[in-house]
Amino acid sequence: MPELPEVEVVRRGLERWAAGRPVSGVEVLDARSTRRHDGGAAAFEAQLTGRRLAAPERRGKYLWVPLVDPGDTALVAHLGMSGQLLVSGPSDPSQRHLRIRVLLEDLKTWDAPALELRFVDQRLFGGLFLDPLVPSVDRPEQLLPASVAHIARDPLDPHFDADAVHGRLRSRKTGLKRALLDQTLVSGIGNIYADEALWRARLHYARPTETLNRGESARLLAAVQDVMEDALVQGGTSFDALYVNVNGESGYFDRSLNVYGQAGRPCPRCAAQGRDTVIVKDRFMNRSSAYCPQCQPVPRRARW
Repeated sequence: MPELPEVEVVRRGLERWAAGRPVSGVEVLDARSTRRHDGGAAAFEAQLTGRRLAAPERRGKYLWVPLVDPGDTALVAHLGMSGQLLVSGPSDPSQRHLRIRVLLEDLKTWDAPALELRFVDQRLFGGLFLDPLVPSVDRPEQLLPASVAHIARDPLDPHFDADAVHGRLRSRKTGLKRALLDQTLVSGIGNIYADEALWRARLHYARPTETLNRGESARLLAAVQDVMEDALVQGGTSFDALYVNVNGESGYFDRSLNVYGQAGRPCPRCAAQGRDTVIVKDRFMNRSSAYCPQCQPVPRRARW
């Protein structure tokens, strides 16, 4: 699934091209992509048509566009494994696996022609739906879709509380990477950026969370923030044509990965110090975890 940097790239594209536009029409081409919407495809089309899109927002991997007139609902995008939100011209050819077409009126004040917001999804795990907005638990003035209200803040959120996350980490009694992947603890982190941040912080993925001191957790969260900011500069990580921005362009952070997908290759940090350590890969939660055995030694009290 796309992680925070990939979703943020899409959010920025939507902010540039779609924010402020009224929806003049909606066409659901595959009802499976609106299965999360109460009432299904027909209700989705009727309830979204005529609304105006506000500036898109994000928390972790979760993306939504608040609707105005009135401002009590959001258009939520669940990207799943292969979902894409693309901005196209009305006369552009339909993409393969196009599931939903949202017609956006022109904005004469911007000299901006009419556009289409298209939801494309090869594997049909994702979808679009409308969701009521509810107050955030910690900041009631901030509204979130009801389906996102349980999601923790991410490290790029201006209200992210690293001290509070440290306390929750210490109380979890689990492995460090398992905790990082828990979106109710800290959001936006998936397999790629967990491996990369742990490598930067020199911490093993099975390190028991209750053994972390405040300095180690601060180092780890800073590494998470740094790797995500680096990925954003490069448009995120795209291993294939699935993870793209709203113009269909791929990111290229995969060229800067140090451990994820690098099993059997030299550890860049060790190589710079004249050591010949290679990256290894372990099975982990039905996927894998990559690390350097020299930089990130297995802790004596590992929690696998």
